[in-house]
Amino acid sequence: MAQVFTGATVFDGTRLHPGASLRVEDGLVTEPVSGLGPDEVVPLDGGILAPGFLDLQVNGAAGRMVDGSCTADWLAEMCAVHARLGATGILPTLITDTPAATEAVIAAGVEAARRQVPGFLGLHLEGPHLDPRRKGAHDAGLIRPMEEADLVRLLDAAGRLPSLMVTVAPASVTAAQIARLAQARVIVSLGHAECSAAEAEVAMAAGATCVTHLFNAMSQLGNREPGLVGAALTGQVFAGLIADGIHVAPQTIRVAMAASDRLFLVSDAMASAGSDLTAFSVNGRRIFRRDGRLTLEDGTLAGADLTLPQALAVMIALGTAPEVALAMATARPAACLGRSDLGHLVPGRRADMVHLGPDGSLRAVWRGGRRLA
Repeated sequence: MAQVFTGATVFDGTRLHPGASLRVEDGLVTEPVSGLGPDEVVPLDGGILAPGFLDLQVNGAAGRMVDGSCTADWLAEMCAVHARLGATGILPTLITDTPAATEAVIAAGVEAARRQVPGFLGLHLEGPHLDPRRKGAHDAGLIRPMEEADLVRLLDAAGRLPSLMVTVAPASVTAAQIARLAQARVIVSLGHAECSAAEAEVAMAAGATCVTHLFNAMSQLGNREPGLVGAALTGQVFAGLIADGIHVAPQTIRVAMAASDRLFLVSDAMASAGSDLTAFSVNGRRIFRRDGRLTLEDGTLAGADLTLPQALAVMIALGTAPEVALAMATARPAACLGRSDLGHLVPGRRADMVHLGPDGSLRAVWRGGRRLA
């Protein structure tokens, strides 16, 4: 039996449709039909029915991080936790680690892909080929330049994963390496980089199409040297944004929004997501959860205590048009991945959906038309 969702404004990935209904059958959005017939009506009390959110930077959940001990079972559990938080599709993210840990996470991801784990979109490897001058919370002792063995590992993984995003810094990779990755359909993202705008633009010309957590851990926009931030805001690249009110100041977000229509929201969630943890460890270092932020002992921000519905609320509070803020969690990350099948609620697409109340709170989540939360 088909379901017809009524009573909420429908966001289709591009536009808001007040008073619209959405019909779902066999897990897919279908064309409207005249008369409800035997369809089951699902009444929604106002708010917005939107595509399930997509999170391209997710480091952990439920007390665990993505690390060398990961298995496909754990990745499935992680996807399930984040789905209940509103992200029906995620890129589990490994921060800078050893070659052995990278190989283990790739193997787990390949197995998750083979099993077609719901919500698993691929992997994001954030490092280790970064710039130690902009290490952020990454372990500087594990940051290193990309070697041929690393490149071969990534090229092989790209052929076996739905999507692979790799964050690199121009100081640790060559333009030729970026080009080979891009040719293999790896999403090359620039981040954790102390570089000039010109150096960033060389990397973009070679095939980099994204920037990781814009403004954080990178060279900033200056009056004479635009840095990676300036290159991101003036280039045709996507950029993730941690909109928690902590990582980036409100005024800075407004400036970036005025400059680019390719920003998308990321949670940068850590092991604390979906749990009541107040502290946890990463590579032997303690991370503390206090007052809505995650920090190392020295106060360095270490990921975010954030969900995408919360980030959406921050953006709308800053004056972002609701349809733009919603696209930043749906259609834009889908476009960054090159996945036209995600991020929209139109006939023929999977009925991965979230219902947001009039106050912006997450009320319900569906994956393939089946309610999860």
